[in-house]
Formats: sequence, C-alpha cells, structure tokens
Amino acid sequence: MARNALVVRGGWEGHQPVAATDLFIPFLRDQGFDVRVADSPEPYADAGYMAGVDLVVQCVSMSTITGEQCAGLSAAVRAGTGLAGWHGGICDSYRNNTDYLHLVGGQFACHPGKPIEEWVDGAEENVFVPYRVEIVAKDHPITAGVPDFDLVTEQYWVLSDEYNEVLATTTHPARDAWRRPVTVPAIWTRSWGNGRVFVATPGHDLRTLRDANVRTVIERGMVWASR
Repeated sequence: MARNALVVRGGWEGHQPVAATDLFIPFLRDQGFDVRVADSPEPYADAGYMAGVDLVVQCVSMSTITGEQCAGLSAAVRAGTGLAGWHGGICDSYRNNTDYLHLVGGQFACHPGKPIEEWVDGAEENVFVPYRVEIVAKDHPITAGVPDFDLVTEQYWVLSDEYNEVLATTTHPARDAWRRPVTVPAIWTRSWGNGRVFVATPGHDLRTLRDANVRTVIERGMVWASR
C-alpha cells in the first residue's frame, strides 16, 4: 500500500521552494509515496485529511500560519505523521507562532556570513562562507556512512534545545562581537508523541541541495521521519 506525502511549499522565493521540492518529489514517488503538493499550510487544518498523511515535507520560508493550522500539524505529528525539511523551509518558518518553533525544535537566528570588510556590494555571496558539517551520530540511519563534509553556502546559526537528537553540528569561528567559536546543530531529529521530526540546515539553493552528502541526508531523513 502506498504511503501519502504532503509537500507544502511557498513563502520567500529566494529559497526556490518549487524547484527545491521538485528535486525530491521523484525520489518520494520512487519510495512508494503518493505525493500531494500544496502552496500553503491550509491542509494542516483538515484533521480528517492529515490523519492519512504519513509524511509532511515542508519548504515554506518565513510566511505565516494560523493557530488552527499549526495545531493541526502538531496533532498530526503527535499521532504519527512525520515532518521533514531543510534550511529556511522548516527552521525559519512561521516566526509568529511559538508552538510551531517548539514542534520543530530549532529556529534560524542568523547567517553571519563574511566579515564586513570582505563584502562585495549587493552580492548574495556576502553571506556564503566555507564551513564544515561534522557528523556526531555516526550510527544513526540518516547519517551512517556519511563523512564530515564541506560546503560554501549560508551557515545557519540556530537556537535550539536539548530535546533534539543532534546528528551533525557546525562551528562558527570567533569574530566580530563573539570571542570564541560557537557550535550549533546542523542536522537533528526530534520525537513528538508518536511522530518524528527531521531538520537539516543546509539547503539554501539548488546547488547546495545537489551536493551528494546533503542530498543523501535529506532523502534518508524524509524516509526516516515517515510513519
């Protein structure tokens, strides 16, 4: 029997929500999922529909969510629906709703980027830096066999809590106002009732999502999170 996946995409267009999710929808179908695509979180409020959803893949940066929609998503995950996503599409969504932040377990705070003296006026690459993702859960099904890997893209500084199971971290070097390196989660999972949550912070653009290690982690994370 096929499993049901709901892909919710939208919000800030800089993260290319349509193209980014289109990159993974064929994989989901190959894994036996029937995929529905929505351009808003409206389906979250439909309790009858959500009861039959095995996996939510969310790619909505910023934007807003109603209390009813957030409560519906949280209840579905608590009942066993998986929730998965990457970058701003999951950990910089719905800043107006603290219940959503609690569900996901981490919130984008900033991407410090290059020191100001290295900036090029008007270039998006001002926030792109070389950084390493360090795997700390080497036996987890999502990260087993994945080496530490390097990227040149946005390096997220996230606020999180100890309820997460951190699978990988990244370290921001000391500079500007902070006087020592700061290590933050880069990939994590979270249990929510009977459901599972998966978050990967790399994924700003298609180039990053096509990185072999990033893509492997996200594909495994979606399958792992599913009911």
